[in-house]
Amino acid sequence: MTFDPIDFIRTQTQILPPSIIPEIRLHLATEVTPLWTLTEERLRHADLPPPFWAFAWPGGQGVARYVLDHPELVKGKRVLDFAAGSGVGAIAAMKAGAKSALAVDIDTLALIAIRLNAEINQVGVKTSEGIDLTKAFAKADVIIAGDVCYQQAMSAKLIRWLRYCVEDGALVLLADPGRAYVPQEGMVKLASYDVPTSRDLEDRDMRTVTVWRMERVVEEEA
Repeated sequence: MTFDPIDFIRTQTQILPPSIIPEIRLHLATEVTPLWTLTEERLRHADLPPPFWAFAWPGGQGVARYVLDHPELVKGKRVLDFAAGSGVGAIAAMKAGAKSALAVDIDTLALIAIRLNAEINQVGVKTSEGIDLTKAFAKADVIIAGDVCYQQAMSAKLIRWLRYCVEDGALVLLADPGRAYVPQEGMVKLASYDVPTSRDLEDRDMRTVTVWRMERVVEEEA
């Protein structure tokens, strides 16, 4: 039987608003374990990651909420939503008046879900499987990332890339729900949100998400 990713997304999710973003609707899973198991069975030989795209993670909700509350930051700008998952950040940017939004995620199924989610919300979002993290991304004025500092090696690589983008003049917004590897230097706190979550996904019922603006870090001379 041929796997139809669009049918899979539509049949395994419901169209619902994330908990702190009533303005946006997404294809979301209402139960965690069944979708995880079914995805593993259907995609066992497709080399695709777990269905992170089917959940409104706290970090993504936090950055999307901040963008919607501060549309002047993205209005008329080119926005990049990195590790986009459901695409909630990119969709929020477009609803806030962004000129364009590019959602980047390594999961090809997530990219399909993002396009479906954008269609539901009547906005246009471009998608990409990846970008070069060794240099600044010159095609974005604003870069948003939600919950990307949970693994040490990847966090270090990502933060280094985001620093390149800051140096190149981009506004970088990083939303974090209390992960271990958030940088300590060059971070300006902008807002915080309490976001309900699931015990199936997190170790608590609520995560406090902090939205940070990354700034240039000037190294002191020896």
